[in-house]
Amino acid sequence: MSGFLNPSSLARLLGAWNVGAAPAYRELADVVRLLVLDGRVALDVALPSERSLATTLGVSRTTVTAAYSLLREQGFLSSGQGSRGRTCIPRHGTLTAGAGPNGGEGATGHGGPDAASTLSGPPGLAVPDGLLDLAYASLPASGEVVHRAFATALTELPALLPGFGYDALGVGALRAAIAARYSSEGVPTTADQILVTSGAQHALNIVLRTLAGRADKVLVEHPTYPNALDAIRAAGCRPVPVAMPAGAGWDLDALEATLLQLRPAMAYVVPDFHNPTGRLMPDPQRRRLVRAAAASGTVLVVDETLRELNLDAMSAVRMTAFSPAVVSIGSLSKSHWAGLRTGWIRASEPLIQRFAAARTTMDLGGPVVEQLAAAHLVTALSEPLPARLEALRGNRDALLGLMAEHLPTWQAERPDGGLSVWCQLPVPISTALAVVAPDFGVRLAAGPRFGVGGAFDRYLRVPFTLPPEQLETAVLALRAAQDRLERSPQLRRNLPAPPAAAIA
Repeated sequence: MSGFLNPSSLARLLGAWNVGAAPAYRELADVVRLLVLDGRVALDVALPSERSLATTLGVSRTTVTAAYSLLREQGFLSSGQGSRGRTCIPRHGTLTAGAGPNGGEGATGHGGPDAASTLSGPPGLAVPDGLLDLAYASLPASGEVVHRAFATALTELPALLPGFGYDALGVGALRAAIAARYSSEGVPTTADQILVTSGAQHALNIVLRTLAGRADKVLVEHPTYPNALDAIRAAGCRPVPVAMPAGAGWDLDALEATLLQLRPAMAYVVPDFHNPTGRLMPDPQRRRLVRAAAASGTVLVVDETLRELNLDAMSAVRMTAFSPAVVSIGSLSKSHWAGLRTGWIRASEPLIQRFAAARTTMDLGGPVVEQLAAAHLVTALSEPLPARLEALRGNRDALLGLMAEHLPTWQAERPDGGLSVWCQLPVPISTALAVVAPDFGVRLAAGPRFGVGGAFDRYLRVPFTLPPEQLETAVLALRAAQDRLERSPQLRRNLPAPPAAAIA
């Protein structure tokens, strides 16, 4: 079981729900259903009892009983004992595309030849050669800076050639540079507390293999980074999603309650320009989360891959500053170049030794030249970052402006940092958009990839890593794809699921 939702938390999520002409029980059921589909109420969560929710909302128990009955009929509430049914998503039915367990009705349906033949780009839209890839939130290399680092690394390589070249912990110069970076930000760190990995995903796999056994629970934010969910599932673990509030921040009450009730083995969070929302967790919430994890015996694993992409010069203390038990993961993939394939784990020395032992069952160490180059990049972060951040700010503002002009019904959340904008769509068509968008020259990552159980088909992550002129082409393509779906609602119901695609 994934936990329960107390009456006050659900009331806060419901907001001003009883404002229409429909019967109160139906409006209550409709709002809860949308909260589940949007991922703001996680799956397999027990709703409050009929009596307690009725008291909190100030309505009759009959209203809540009827709403819960309707949710059960629609397939959004399991038939649990008494009134404490658990949230779920229908496996069959007449939902619009994207609402089913694998992203929607279309995930299990089959689009016929007529559906496929009607997908074509609109007249007047200039589709560039190849696709504009909006499934990747990554930047090209920081050009001359990366090239110079590799040139210097080649001059340093001869000194290491007499050795074997295997080092499960990583090249000493890079570990020292990473440790110095943490120390300069108020987290005293030695090289012995650093393990170099082949990127952040490799780091997370090592941590999972060490700290979480098969069938163990791993708390995650909802939404979260899709590749992290894939790694958790591949390790045989069970992700426990905790919904993030719509629009801003984290729900610390829900996080604390889930940690203390379920006591997961591990919690994976992205407090620094969260992927996909771009939010930055405030220091008081960081402190509360660290304390709650300690109280529940949960190892808190913090992904800091996007920390350097601070677009609005906001400040936040590293989570590791609040407790030596916190494990942090970092990488140069987002700040410099994904092709470096260089990441790291920062933890206590005993844990680092355990991670190194687990790592040797996967590989025996990373490429030496790349690590030598990375040491120079970590030491000189101040050189490429200002220009990259300035360009990203321009891209972000351009994207938000283009979306306000051409996609006015989309609610785009302005990110504090990172590389993408998290958008709420007017209707649940994210999966359908991902299917038709390539015909308009754009590749997308559907919203349900960022959640558990088919949630977030009303959401789409749109990176702003492309230059403004290409972002304009992409936004026009998104508008054209949306128009196509609006003109042919039956098409949404018959589309096949989008092909599995890599996401960064």
